Amino acid sequence: MTTATSRTNSFRQTLWNAALQVGLPTVMWRLPKQNDRHFLTSFLKSPEQVKIDFEEFGPGFAFSPFINPEGKDTYFIKADLHYVFADNSNPESFEEVISPSSVDPGFIELINAQRAGLKPAHTHADKPQEASTTHEDFIAEVNEAIKQIEEGRFQKVVLSRTKKMGIPADFEVVTLFDKLCTAYPTAFVSVVSIPSSGIIWIGASPETLVSQDAEGKFRTMALAGTQSAYDADGHLIKTSEALWRQKEIEEHALVSRYIVNCLKKIRVREFEEDGPKTVIAGNLMHLRMDFTIDTVDINFPQLATVMLDLLHPTSAVCGMPKEPARQFILDNEKYDREFYSGFLGPVNIQQESHIFVNLRTMKLQNGIATLYAGCGITVDSNPEKEWIETELKLQTLGKYLA
Repeated sequence: MTTATSRTNSFRQTLWNAALQVGLPTVMWRLPKQNDRHFLTSFLKSPEQVKIDFEEFGPGFAFSPFINPEGKDTYFIKADLHYVFADNSNPESFEEVISPSSVDPGFIELINAQRAGLKPAHTHADKPQEASTTHEDFIAEVNEAIKQIEEGRFQKVVLSRTKKMGIPADFEVVTLFDKLCTAYPTAFVSVVSIPSSGIIWIGASPETLVSQDAEGKFRTMALAGTQSAYDADGHLIKTSEALWRQKEIEEHALVSRYIVNCLKKIRVREFEEDGPKTVIAGNLMHLRMDFTIDTVDINFPQLATVMLDLLHPTSAVCGMPKEPARQFILDNEKYDREFYSGFLGPVNIQQESHIFVNLRTMKLQNGIATLYAGCGITVDSNPEKEWIETELKLQTLGKYLA
């Protein structure tokens, strides 16, 4: 690592530590296939919980739980201070959206203190304090889901599980964030801290929920079907040579049809489809279909707001039909998903909004990292194979804590 890069990382770590100590909601993120690394903090210690409206809101960051039926429980973290680090090798190459002179003096004092070498206390645990989802429980849940699918109660349900790990004593949030940015260039890498809850969420999501750029181009995707990106000998499989089982093909088709049905509800028929195609996300392969709509051409500037409301939670994280699948999850999963499989992302930052599904994520709380992974259950599912799929997904972040 160069000296310049070290100084850049140190400055971002200083900002992060100071915001955490003052108790300010704070976010870092890096969009897929981009180099810019963003730092955003709000001076409102308890962020608003609102329904996201892209046309009405100013710059900020949205963070929603999985269970959010009316959309009103979404945290909106206002961009009171926003840095854009455009070049990680140059500590001077950042854009400061507002002047630090408007920041609480205590925040500035902490920044200065930490530049002098002081660091906040960091808790850690050598062993998990709570149990992870057991193999036995997960297999039983999958078998029950298959039974109810056969009975016609729903076509698909997405079941998930947790795995708890101790956080290393030398753990640094900014360091892990940078590692994930390097390891997963096509993912949305993020860190969200809401100090009033005592929780930090870190993730590298492969799935766009809704996106709208400065030219009015709206995008979403159907991402479903999973297999290892490596063969039995550990060699990376070419996407052109990937073989998909009927189970994964049908699972992906359900998600694609769900998106098309949402568009039909609002009478939008002018959209472009690209796919399905095989894509690599870390150590996994998925089937993906991209949808693009020119909101200027169809005179529908509110499309992102409307589609966010219709899509969440998609059949890729919940099931189909949505309501019976969601109820099965609530009745059978033995933990609260909280923000896992919710959504998150920048709103009206640099005239663009990019909202992602909160996948490949983990929660840090009281020295424990809770990792989450799920899989789509259909009538063709094999419970043991579904367990293996979740193991592969847990490795996305878990290997950086080992």
